[in-house]
This record gives sequence, C-alpha cells and structure tokens, in this order.
Amino acid sequence: VQLQASGGGLVQAGGSMTLSCVASGSIFSFNVMGWYRQAPGKRRELVASISSSSATNYAASVKGRFTISRNNAKNTVSLQMNSLKPEDTAVYYCNLQDGSTWSSSWGQGTQLTVSS
Repeated sequence: VQLQASGGGLVQAGGSMTLSCVASGSIFSFNVMGWYRQAPGKRRELVASISSSSATNYAASVKGRFTISRNNAKNTVSLQMNSLKPEDTAVYYCNLQDGSTWSSSWGQGTQLTVSS
C-alpha cells in the first residue's frame, strides 16, 4: 500500500487547513485510515482515525476542532483542521491499517506550522 499526502504549510493561529491523503495498491476492504502527528522532541501521536465503516476517533486535544472524513470509493482520507493553535505544529502522517493483517502503511509526512 502506498499513501500520498498533500496539504500542510504555514497558517496563522485561528486559521484552517485541510490535509488529504490517497491510498493505492492492495487495500483490504475493511481498514482504518488516520492521521498522526509528531512534533519536535515528541512521540508520534494519533490525531484522528476513521474506519471503512465511518467510525471515528479523535485525540482529546483536537476534538471539536478537527474533522476526519473519507471516500471509500477513492481510498482517500481528509482532515479538516479549524481553529488551529501553535501547539498543532507538527509533521502530519497519513496512516492506513489493514483490517485483515492490521499492518500499517505510512505516508511521507507533511509539515504544518501554526504561527502565533
């Protein structure tokens, strides 16, 4: 499975940004797609995930500000981020977990910088 992420960049605090990711290759019909992030000096953490049946999960720090969505037909996942804060600054990684093997595939990472 290959994941290609797009979006990211520099945004002011309070602004919005959308990240998108498209998966290609051999993808099992049941899977979980999500976004993780890693800030300098910190561990990679889950931001949000969504299953192929549209069950969602959010980190407490982004709940109410971020919305994850997906298009199963196109194997895409998007993360709409609103009310961005400087602490949201990180490299964001797209992830897909195969529902048959639970193996993970990762995108290349995209930098989001939120200026105060």
